[in-house]
Amino acid sequence: MSATSVDVIRWGRERARTGSWRGDRQVAFLAPVPDAPLPSADFLRRCLTVLAERGFNRVVTAALSPLEQGGFLAAGFEVTEELHLLAIDLDGLPPVPADLALARVRWNQRDEILAIDQAAFSPFWQFDEQGLADALRATPRTRFRAALARPDDARRFAGYAICGRSGSRGFVQRLAVLPDFQRRGLGRGLLLDGLNWMRRRGVARAVVNTQLDNAPALSLYLETGFRREPSGLSVLSAGLR
Repeated sequence: MSATSVDVIRWGRERARTGSWRGDRQVAFLAPVPDAPLPSADFLRRCLTVLAERGFNRVVTAALSPLEQGGFLAAGFEVTEELHLLAIDLDGLPPVPADLALARVRWNQRDEILAIDQAAFSPFWQFDEQGLADALRATPRTRFRAALARPDDARRFAGYAICGRSGSRGFVQRLAVLPDFQRRGLGRGLLLDGLNWMRRRGVARAVVNTQLDNAPALSLYLETGFRREPSGLSVLSAGLR
């Protein structure tokens, strides 16, 4: 078993991505690799040993489907957070509001994006620079757009969205709006911008997840046409000391 330069733990054909969680050197994250076999309990126990040797005292997973959770639960992980999983068919989408002022986000503007994220989410879910980079790399194709606080000022953002596609599959990776600018239609506009981008590129269906207690986000997704999937997602965790 070894860890590569891109922080992938390997054992035979099994692989898992890892690193520090939101920049916390005491907490690691562990996530299945999409094109690898589902991680077994034996492999995940080995991952826990590796992470303990690296000095971590706790590990949390990415958001996992019920199918992905089996090996983790058998290895001693427990459910920490539960999430709604929602999906939408992209035919018949309304257009992006004409009065919505959007800008492409560049990496040198990440500090402003991270400030929006930290204002919009509780500490457990907030992105640091690495989390933002991971979201942008999660799919082969990504759309990264911000809503301007004022149409005539491209230097100040009020919200942002990261949407991705992998083949015919679409994903809303992140959607955040500053509290002072919420309930003005910015979130819906950013969402529709990403969904219409996916549709123009042949995506027929997109998914998003959100926390069970995030009522404003859930309401936005349902009003836009998303529907709850029968099974949600969960974030799991395990102690290493």
